[in-house]
Amino acid sequence: MKLFYLYLFSAAICIFLEPQSGFGQAPVKDVIYKKIDTTALHLKMYYPQDYVKGRKYPTIVFFFGGGWITGSMTQFQEQAKYYAGKGMIGITADYRYQKRNHTTPFEAVSDAKSAIRYLRQHALELGIDPDKLAAGGGSAGGHLAAAADLTPDHNKGEDLMISSRPNALLLFNPVFNNGPGNYGYDRIGARYPEVSPFHNIKPGAAPSIIFFGTKDQLVAVDTAKKYQEAMKKNGNRCELLFYEGQVHGFFNYRPSGDSYYYLLTLSKATAFLKSLGYLKDQP
Repeated sequence: MKLFYLYLFSAAICIFLEPQSGFGQAPVKDVIYKKIDTTALHLKMYYPQDYVKGRKYPTIVFFFGGGWITGSMTQFQEQAKYYAGKGMIGITADYRYQKRNHTTPFEAVSDAKSAIRYLRQHALELGIDPDKLAAGGGSAGGHLAAAADLTPDHNKGEDLMISSRPNALLLFNPVFNNGPGNYGYDRIGARYPEVSPFHNIKPGAAPSIIFFGTKDQLVAVDTAKKYQEAMKKNGNRCELLFYEGQVHGFFNYRPSGDSYYYLLTLSKATAFLKSLGYLKDQP
């Protein structure tokens, strides 16, 4: 009986998340936002099917997880496509990571900031509303989205007149704290204040929604609670949603398996974006 009700609830979420009427394949654009020597970093942009050149569209850019060691731009492509179907521009971003580029988390943070700056700098030609530019990501990708908003360093060669700060954040079991005893400290070390979102929380941070499993094996539940407490203490909006018994990466889309939590977190993220005026209710 429990499985039957779970099936009904999943079906209800699927109906709620059904793309707008007439939505087919989202028009896709690939752009290079940064070049470092022979490395070119890309953005894959999914546009609404009824996109009109000259209009400004709310936008969200997603950063993949992988511990700053590995990862794939495809991790959040379904979320990006979904939001394109709802009238936004959905983007997945590449960045440098250790296995491919022999780099550290510091370069990854720099790239995330560069990606957001590029989108703002080219907002007119890309159809982006620069005041409704959200960022999201999972694990290390969530760290990059939050670090782009909160941390002041790693802007070498950048035009500081263009903000790298997202206007809203969707964070999926993000790495919040890089300090001693927390994830990433073994690679970041004493320089952790440069890139640790927890250690740079201040008033005026982007409104955030956080999705977290109670059995996360990489980031402690208590760390997530302390992050929310610090955000609220500084007057920032920060919604923290726990999912009982779920482990790290529970939210991922699984094309050949159970995508229940993908759908559930996506429905909550959609409601959050609606509350900020990024999305409107559709018939």
